[in-house]
Amino acid sequence: MASYVIKRLFWAVALFFAITLASFVLFFVIPSEPGRVGVGRSSEATDLRNSLGVQGPIYEEYGTFVWKVLHGSFGESWAVRRDVNEVVLEAIPVTASLVFGGAVIWLLIAIPVGILSAFRPRSLLDRVATVLVLVGISTHPVWIGLILSYYFGSKLELFPVGGYCDLVTPTTRCGGPAQWAYHLVLPWLTFGLLYAAIYMRMIRANVLEAKNEDYVRTARAKGASEALILRTHILRNASLPIVTMLAMDLGVWLVNAIFVERVYGLPGLGSLFAASVRRNDLPVVLAIFVLISMTIVIFNLIVDIVYAKLDPRV
Repeated sequence: MASYVIKRLFWAVALFFAITLASFVLFFVIPSEPGRVGVGRSSEATDLRNSLGVQGPIYEEYGTFVWKVLHGSFGESWAVRRDVNEVVLEAIPVTASLVFGGAVIWLLIAIPVGILSAFRPRSLLDRVATVLVLVGISTHPVWIGLILSYYFGSKLELFPVGGYCDLVTPTTRCGGPAQWAYHLVLPWLTFGLLYAAIYMRMIRANVLEAKNEDYVRTARAKGASEALILRTHILRNASLPIVTMLAMDLGVWLVNAIFVERVYGLPGLGSLFAASVRRNDLPVVLAIFVLISMTIVIFNLIVDIVYAKLDPRV
């Protein structure tokens, strides 16, 4: 186990340098005018380098850039004239609340329905779940968000269709756990419905496969209860592909978070990234690019360790 963790840590460090190298090349090397991304003023090369304090030969510039990334120093935002860290840190809790709250919603839907469908194949529940899978795979988060906001927000007026309330430090307008959750119900449902169908079908297939394995038959023959068999043998083995899928889907979650935040007007990383690209605020774009990439690396490292704990054979 220790050698496996060390090996995964080594690959995480290697990915860190690969990400910083790709970021450095993207923002400082290409196109031919260093520091320019897309169409912009020629002074952007000097502006971006001065903002981050990256100067000298290219190898020294890359070393300085890596040092800046390690210390979380991305200079000052060109658009709002504030420290980039302050701007990004204000958006992180919004996106984190959306993504992880939505993940809880879809797992609460997908796990019980997937298990029941596996134990009752071709039943009415299984057929309804199949239809939901087709709908979930075929729809876009913007469409789901617009439908939910129209019916439950505008028409029935059960939930607000936009805005965000802070969880920890309430403002004069709104805040606190109750208002925070109340304003995120529809975004969470949008995220939950988008992924619940996919994970529901995966859980069903994995449970179906696991419950027909020889070790399950052996445990049943020894007189083990169905609850014990389900908890100890079936779910533990069926969860391995799901854990892998969670790690692979993190990048997709963050991309879809951009659409959900735009529908509900949430001031998260997705909205900030889109606004920064539109305003050509390269320090903020660079900071978000590196932050999301490193979040995926760290999350995958955690999932690899959890996977090894669930299945020592790896």
